[in-house]
Amino acid sequence: MCSDSFHYRNGTLFCEDADLVSLAEAHGTPAYVYSKNAIARRFEAYKSSFAGLPHRICFAVKANSNLAVLATLARLGAGFDIVSAGELHRVLAAGGDPASVVFSGVGKTAAEIRFALQKGIRSFNCESEYEIETISQIAVSLNRTASIAIRVNPDVNAVTHPYISTGLREHKFGIDIAHAEAVYRRAAKLPGIAPEGVSCHIGSQLLDIGPLLEASEKVLDLAARLRAAGLPIRDLDLGGGLGVAYRPGERAACVQTLAERLRPRLEGLGLTLLLEPGRSIVAEAGILLMRVLLTKRNGQKLFVVVDGAMNDLIRPALYQAHHEILPVREAAANVPAVTADIVGPVCETGDFFARGREIAPVEPGDLLAICMAGAYGFVLSSNYNSRPRACELLVDGAEVLVARKRETLEDLIRGEAF
Repeated sequence: MCSDSFHYRNGTLFCEDADLVSLAEAHGTPAYVYSKNAIARRFEAYKSSFAGLPHRICFAVKANSNLAVLATLARLGAGFDIVSAGELHRVLAAGGDPASVVFSGVGKTAAEIRFALQKGIRSFNCESEYEIETISQIAVSLNRTASIAIRVNPDVNAVTHPYISTGLREHKFGIDIAHAEAVYRRAAKLPGIAPEGVSCHIGSQLLDIGPLLEASEKVLDLAARLRAAGLPIRDLDLGGGLGVAYRPGERAACVQTLAERLRPRLEGLGLTLLLEPGRSIVAEAGILLMRVLLTKRNGQKLFVVVDGAMNDLIRPALYQAHHEILPVREAAANVPAVTADIVGPVCETGDFFARGREIAPVEPGDLLAICMAGAYGFVLSSNYNSRPRACELLVDGAEVLVARKRETLEDLIRGEAF
């Protein structure tokens, strides 16, 4: 469910001190609405949980790359995990410190590597020997030394959706941990390269921290062997992936418990722990606000057609993801629920937010809020069916910042020629 920053007051759903009915009237729908307070609370939970251990919390920009969100986190002292030059450009525009940035990803281009080195990022998480050699060549040409960690694939099953599991040998990510020591030895001999870290990331939406702890043991053993061989390993990067509770009854992975389990493994080692959370910081801080266009029946099937669509939030179509959906005007307790498919106007049968969902009866014009939409929501949106993308609003108490304007029809054709 959503953060408690989203709550009913006198029958109307609020984000912090801003009521969503007024937001819809002022800014239109569909609209992404984020709670600044909820983002800050989740980030501070990471900081306080790992207090006393050398660590850096690097927000995974791919989860939500809005400048206002990034600026909020930068002011709180966050580092950033990026996977493209575009994400680095956003971090810098939002006031992020390049020295706190780690560059992940399996397919970095030479231009991206050069840009990152010129901006002075902290380190690269490398996923192939070819990449390490490319970084070496570019670093030498710039008269720089690139700090790298090798992302090892620990062959740990993350027990998550197969599209977001990344830690098995069958996946494209990382270097097999069995071959990692040899790769480190070769990397240490390259000019312009400083192999200073060990990295892994086994997947996303982890509700059980067991696989992450299993992976940590493997990479800690590797780090110890590398240090014994004379390599100056200073960073242990365990990636991100802690899950959130999308469904009623689910329990989110607990960052405090993770910290308690990792602390005795790390104390006294002289390693800096890097974590790269994304979803667990911003998911519950955001909703997608949308308006009911109409209801219709095909046989026994009831459809609720809304003005949001799969181009705005593709997770249900892409991952079969579950999102709770709330009425902005709280339903009366004595009104019986109906069972409906909640769908958008895009010309795809896959354009749905929920199927066979029990909801309170709705009428055209009613407002609905899709919960837990702060992560992998807007960042995965598109202009499919030539639909302008939604606006993004950041709420701070009663103040509302238009963090991204709604696209116009003219925006759709900007840059095109005929």
